[in-house]
Amino acid sequence: MSDRNDSFILEMRGISKSFPGVRALDRVSFDLRAGEIHALVGENGAGKTTLMKILGGVYPQYEGEIYLDGQSERFKNVRDSARSGIAIIYQELSLVLDMSVAENIFLGRLPHRSGFVRWNKLYKDTDELLARLNLRLDPRTVVRNLGIGQQQMIEIAKALSQRSGILVLDEPTAALTDSETETLFAILNKLRDEGVAMIYISHKLKEVFRISDRITTLRDGRVVEACDTTDTSESRVIAGMVGREVSRVFPERASAPGEVIFEARDITVRDRVLSDRVLVERVSLSVRRGEALGIAGLMGAGRSDLLMALFGAHAGRVTGEIFIEGRRARIASPADAIRHGIGFVTEDRKRYGLVMDQTILKNITLAALRRLSGRFITRREREAAAGNQVISDLRIKTPSLQSIAGSLSGGNQQKTVLAKWLLTAPRVLLLDEPTRGIDVGAKQEIYALINRLAAEGLAIILVSSELPEVVGLCDRVIVLREGRIAGEFARLEATSEKVMQCAMGG
Repeated sequence: MSDRNDSFILEMRGISKSFPGVRALDRVSFDLRAGEIHALVGENGAGKTTLMKILGGVYPQYEGEIYLDGQSERFKNVRDSARSGIAIIYQELSLVLDMSVAENIFLGRLPHRSGFVRWNKLYKDTDELLARLNLRLDPRTVVRNLGIGQQQMIEIAKALSQRSGILVLDEPTAALTDSETETLFAILNKLRDEGVAMIYISHKLKEVFRISDRITTLRDGRVVEACDTTDTSESRVIAGMVGREVSRVFPERASAPGEVIFEARDITVRDRVLSDRVLVERVSLSVRRGEALGIAGLMGAGRSDLLMALFGAHAGRVTGEIFIEGRRARIASPADAIRHGIGFVTEDRKRYGLVMDQTILKNITLAALRRLSGRFITRREREAAAGNQVISDLRIKTPSLQSIAGSLSGGNQQKTVLAKWLLTAPRVLLLDEPTRGIDVGAKQEIYALINRLAAEGLAIILVSSELPEVVGLCDRVIVLREGRIAGEFARLEATSEKVMQCAMGG
């Protein structure tokens, strides 16, 4: 880590922000030095996003003061903030997929002369910027053809092209592989050495402790602690985030699986566009009543493709057989899966799990309307009663059933997706990355819920990129490698090291 300057390039003093019925921020102070990575951590709903949206000019109405290089600033809009050298790179990337790398980086600022774009200069400037980040990319490459990790780097290059002195990175590694994360960290360290100031927001505390100089912890809109990274610990930060000590990450459960309730035989999945490309090849598995079966593997191993195929949601050609309670079941669509008692929590809750601009009630009852209301009649009182009950059971924090799903924190959105499927009274529940992008407190609640559902007799198939989750929650673990089963471990013999070694070909 580079030597730090004692003067602050950014100071946010006594920042408060309220929404109807909610005090999102209460006199929060936060500062940043040039050439420093300052981590901002807290549970979903703690106020991190609100604070950054104030800094980014999204929320111009607030109490408190912002100073840049000692000068008082008041950002009226996003452009105002960007002109002051602040760039926020959100988890949902804002690139135009069908434009080139160069066009995305200089979007709205393309060099031109006499009304014509100076393409040679554009590509030259882009090459120089990419070289600064040690990125070997052709500026003419269409962004759609790049991986998520490379797209993340393009967002950083775009911010640097605007001469931003302050970078805000919101969950930058959420969709990155380990190697892409290493590349990102190398770039961040290089930028820190060049004097760029960065605010790093992440729920992955191991990364926070590895990359940051300081950590500020928020809880319920207030600062709990701000200190040098070397002066604290993961357990202390977690305790500050959730207001309690988190002694055991995964709850204990006395596993007593019953009879086989779900079986898949020789499932093969082909790519939707390239039909000769096999994503999943002849995978067979079974899961018992009351059992949690984990599916592990590296990115691209076919885990999500397999779950989508089992749910009848994969766009490619799927072959194989599925049996439920010993009887063959034809599952060609999600409607077939629901009818057979299968629920599916997808890895992308915002795109496929929720209708973000609809109420929580409509989202929760969406998959169970026929069960709750019948084929022709809508029984609103019955829907509301079921919604209130599941909200209470899952402890979803919301003012009302009529609140918009998009207004919830990430953890509460995830619990809303789970609530939707629980109302269908499933026999089998497919969980694809059920804790992605949520904080440690919400994770523990999801873990406890998975534990409880299995104890109540539900059959669970769980996919997670976090190996401790797979090992800590599941009775058995199947490892996929290049679309095939590479190994299987019982709970007592499964370790993160063994599973990873198997996934990598050991």
